[in-house]
Amino acid sequence: MGRITVRRAVTKLTVGADAVRRSDTLAVEEPLEIRVGGLSLAVTMRTPGHDVELAAGFLVSEGVISRGEQFRSAIHCGGPGTGGPIAGISVGAPADGNTYNVLDVTLAPGVRPPDPELARAFYTTSSCGLCGKASIDAVETVSAYDVAGDAITVDAAMLTGFPDALRAQQAVFDKTGGLHAAALFDAVTGDLLVLREDVGRHNAVDKVIGWAVLGDRLPLRGVVLQVSGRASFELVQKAVMAGIPILAAVSAPSSLAVELAASSGLTLIGFLRGQSMNIYTRDDRVLDDTTQALEAAGSHSGSARP
Repeated sequence: MGRITVRRAVTKLTVGADAVRRSDTLAVEEPLEIRVGGLSLAVTMRTPGHDVELAAGFLVSEGVISRGEQFRSAIHCGGPGTGGPIAGISVGAPADGNTYNVLDVTLAPGVRPPDPELARAFYTTSSCGLCGKASIDAVETVSAYDVAGDAITVDAAMLTGFPDALRAQQAVFDKTGGLHAAALFDAVTGDLLVLREDVGRHNAVDKVIGWAVLGDRLPLRGVVLQVSGRASFELVQKAVMAGIPILAAVSAPSSLAVELAASSGLTLIGFLRGQSMNIYTRDDRVLDDTTQALEAAGSHSGSARP
């Protein structure tokens, strides 16, 4: 749709030098109303693009669906006669009359529609995917998948390369400097499976999960979810709901994120930078040749590792 970035005039000011008027590239942020069967479920602020994936991933995160076969179709329907501004936010319609800011999802026959209690009380912002939850109980959704039982392991040296691989593929971030990214990597081969960018970190993760939904790849066993920022409670929840066993972040996790990861059996890694990382939960999934060599030497000599 060509609406991922926009150009705006800015004043570039450097202390002690003349101000310069120039053009700058910004990441687009617009509301997306997600409807299911014509009924409004949520409004999120997102970067346009991969909207169907975003909606599919969102429905997994909320426990509405858990398999690709349960998601039948989706259509943008934000044109004239659809109710006007979304959540009080006016957005201009292009020449074809469709704002592409309303997406209506059709679930497969027999799939129970979302509980009305899931509906957001107000639209979520790009920094907080949990704003407007009807109750805290709705956050602690039970996953359809046993993350703790996933026996996958990942090589520590390979893991340290994921942030750079993620950053190298952030095409829109290179232009704007204003987007989060999430990607799935194969934990065995290290191959990048999919990467998505968005102004909201939770949206980027939903788009990645939605990619898996549309490809009927759930549960996402044997993969690592790498994110460009911090690891919040909601990102851990989304990973658990999609059956992802390992979540790695370049920044810090929150205390609640660690608690949820521990109770769910998810491996949570933070501060993954350079050759180091902090493993907060399930460190048995991260294998390091040096560590294993030290442990082996200790067992042969009868001494314990310091």
